[in-house]
Amino acid sequence: MLHVSLLGEQSVTDGATGPALTRSPRAIALVGFLVTHAGLPQPRQRIAALFWPDSSDAQARTNLRRELHHLRQVLGEESALLVTAQDLSWHDTPSCRVDVRVFDAERRAAAATTRDEEVVAHAGAALAEYRGELMPGLADDWLDAPRAELEQDCVALCDLLGDAQARLGDLAGAAETARRRIRLRPLEEVGYRTLMGLQAELGDRAGAVSTYHRCAAVLERELGVVPDRATQAALRRLLADPAPGRDGFESRLVGRAREFALLRELWRKAAGGQPSVSLVRGDPGVGKTRLVVELARLARSQGAVVAGTQCFGTSGRLALAPVADWLRNPVLQPALSALAPVWRAEVDRLVPAGKTGGPPPVVRAVADAWQRHRFFEGLARALTGAGRPTLLVLDNAHWCDQETLVFLLFCLGLEPRAPLLLAATQRTDPGDGALAGWTERLRATGRLTEVDLTPLDAPDTARLAESVSGRRPEDDELALLHAATGGFPLSVVEALRSGGAGPPGDLAAVLEARLKQPAPQARELAGLAAAVGRDFTLDLLTEASDLDAGAVVRAVDELWRLRILREFRDGYDFSHDLLRDTAYQQVSRPRRWLLHRRLAQSLELLHPGDTGSVSAQLAEQYARGGRPDRAVAYYRRAAGLAAGTFAHGEAIRLLREALALLADAPAGPETDRRELEVLEALSGPLNARLGYSSAELQRTLERSIELSERLGQRDSTLVGLVGLWTSRFVQGRTARAHEAAIRALALVDGSTKDELSGSAHFAFAGSSVSLGRPAEALRYFDVAARLTRGAPSLPIGTRPEVHSPAWAAHAHWLLGHDDEALRKCREAVEIARTYPHPYSLAVALAYAGITHQMCGDRERVSAVSTELRELCGRYGFAYYREWGLVLRGWARGDRVGLTDAQRGIANLKAEGSLARMPYWLALQADLMARDGRPGPGRAALDAALVVGQARDDLWWLPEVLRLRSAYDTPERAQLRLKSAVELAAAQGSTTLRLRCERDLERLAD
Repeated sequence: MLHVSLLGEQSVTDGATGPALTRSPRAIALVGFLVTHAGLPQPRQRIAALFWPDSSDAQARTNLRRELHHLRQVLGEESALLVTAQDLSWHDTPSCRVDVRVFDAERRAAAATTRDEEVVAHAGAALAEYRGELMPGLADDWLDAPRAELEQDCVALCDLLGDAQARLGDLAGAAETARRRIRLRPLEEVGYRTLMGLQAELGDRAGAVSTYHRCAAVLERELGVVPDRATQAALRRLLADPAPGRDGFESRLVGRAREFALLRELWRKAAGGQPSVSLVRGDPGVGKTRLVVELARLARSQGAVVAGTQCFGTSGRLALAPVADWLRNPVLQPALSALAPVWRAEVDRLVPAGKTGGPPPVVRAVADAWQRHRFFEGLARALTGAGRPTLLVLDNAHWCDQETLVFLLFCLGLEPRAPLLLAATQRTDPGDGALAGWTERLRATGRLTEVDLTPLDAPDTARLAESVSGRRPEDDELALLHAATGGFPLSVVEALRSGGAGPPGDLAAVLEARLKQPAPQARELAGLAAAVGRDFTLDLLTEASDLDAGAVVRAVDELWRLRILREFRDGYDFSHDLLRDTAYQQVSRPRRWLLHRRLAQSLELLHPGDTGSVSAQLAEQYARGGRPDRAVAYYRRAAGLAAGTFAHGEAIRLLREALALLADAPAGPETDRRELEVLEALSGPLNARLGYSSAELQRTLERSIELSERLGQRDSTLVGLVGLWTSRFVQGRTARAHEAAIRALALVDGSTKDELSGSAHFAFAGSSVSLGRPAEALRYFDVAARLTRGAPSLPIGTRPEVHSPAWAAHAHWLLGHDDEALRKCREAVEIARTYPHPYSLAVALAYAGITHQMCGDRERVSAVSTELRELCGRYGFAYYREWGLVLRGWARGDRVGLTDAQRGIANLKAEGSLARMPYWLALQADLMARDGRPGPGRAALDAALVVGQARDDLWWLPEVLRLRSAYDTPERAQLRLKSAVELAAAQGSTTLRLRCERDLERLAD
């Protein structure tokens, strides 16, 4: 059966969950047009003119024939589409299911029956089909009428279904239906009143008051009006309060004509396909958020997708939380529904379609970091896939996490013609360097527009005062107000709302006076809310406070009416961060400790079995509430979730917070065990973000080994030693790396897991190659391959069946087994290509490049290094990218190649990755010699000899000595070549020994 989906998405699929047969916008639009006129033949000429109004009649008819041909191929034998020479029409058939037609049939059935049970069944079925507006993203004029009619039908169905559910006693179901009605018609107050009444009947008075607050906020923001008398009366009945109105009016945008004109023009260009970023910057209270709110209002009035979020100055944040907020916005749900399954799966990592109580994923170092690219692409496709201009608002960007900033750069670069604008606000002093670096990179792309706000002048201050108080201040009042507030809009507004309390010009005193306006219970609740550090729900305040639910509701309503709190998402937040800070400062230190502990316990009670989403909050609250033991556990949980979305920087930050708490814990086995758990969790993100050669990673591993040995945890010690081997080896500390491998092997016995034992053998084999012991290395590579066969990956993150043969090829070549070396090289690459794991392919190509270079095959080196560079560039593999750069330079053999090789070597040195440095310097010297630069070439070889001896990187030194002899006198060259022969013979490097012997023979001739 064919499934045609036009509500909330656009697709034609083979079965309900089968493959999409087409997502062609024009073909599906043609189906939509015919479906909305089902049973009525539509003249071809009319369709052609509607769909291609800018084309000539002949061209429009040609376009129609092309789309019709494609559509008939998609539909196959399906008879729902009737085609004649003059017209087209759609008729319902049992073999083709169209959601619009199912919706209409169920709607009619619900309207025709008088039995509530049947109304619920049919209306529920109809609403299940209405997953969003008709053909989202399509802006054709003909769609306006059927789209509006379907939405009105859906609204009427909500009313019909809600009434029936209420009569049947299903108040919870009726409330959910009322919420859906509100989402459809957010400016119609009847939906809010209905929901308030149902919530009151369910005993959820707090929810009812929140619904009123949300209604008032929407009406004020969108229409500049307050709720009507009927809605206010509903609130009065809930509160038994004769004065439900808010204090004053929401201030309209005053001044800022130049700045707003700049933003409006930027939005026009972005909507036309020039994605960009506007950064509104200024001191706290200067009106940054208010300006961006006005832009959002403009964009929303033009039919754009508008999604907003804000960042909070608290450590209890989750990585990519702003992106998650945007994706949860109802306006983006149609785009999510239309995503291909592969991209929807990536979005589910951050915003799961259902709750998953499983453990956070294991982080496998840089090997899995390649998936971050695909993850980011899925998120970007969801945010830009609405099919219409999109405005994303990011308030308080100075508190934004690093991963969100990195993602936004990626998103802007993914689709250069996306109709997307990011409007962000930032305090003049951004704090740490993350945002500064982000803006610098944006400036380099030419996509950043910076808007600096300054305080208002006296005339604009007067207009703002009038909009807040309802009267224009006298000249002497204005002079005092402007002098006292400095023209800062927040200061002006709060001074007027406080009634002039506080010394002139002292904003802190004004805010303190504002917080004295509420009754004692409301002031107490404001302190609790401030301790949350971010937005909050009534449920959280009710659970954590000493007040009963009714008192909490009344207190929050009072704070809301005084504009100390504002409605935010599904809860509340302070109307300005400075008000939150002031409220928190008014809480005594002992009481803060108590509030944080209560908040932590309340968060646990409100999220039983699903604390992941609030794990960072819980960690911070317990840390501030004097429970470091519980804080450490939640920091680990939050870090695991961050790493699962490749937010390694955030994972590192959270785990460092845990280590800081453990540093103050009493010494003993329990503290050691918990520190070890944190350090083991930290090594993966450090590896992924900073690389194998990171000094911090090395220190982390060394401390992990110390603790695991002290605790007698052999497997943990073994894993730590293999990790330490990797770090030391990449740093070029070959002998110290081999020491770690020897220690790891010493721990292996019959009870050791094969994967761990194989990893220890692999480590021993790898450093044996660099120490000039190729025969010994092969024996251990063979054991490693046998023990790890079928294992998903080595602890260092690479696949054993790829890395082992790729590296073993080098040992085979040194031993004179040229054919076997090439066979192992091809085997590694072929196996790597069978896995959807780009990092393994990068490893195979990198080692293959060295194998082909040793064989002298410039053509193969060029091909392999080119593919390696493209792969590393696509997925951000820095280490092997530099290998590719040096190898490609050697293959070119010209001055450009020399420059490439020098850059690659310089990058490796800068990263602290000094492994194989004698080999890389020898390639550089070879290029210098071919470029006619003997002096620098000789210096490069001398450096290779020094670094090889100093770092025990011995395997290539016979070749370095051979190359260096070319610059010597005959007598000196003979001595150097004899040394090279002896060294190669001692290592068992047959190929290098034969090379040196041939040069000796030529020298003797």
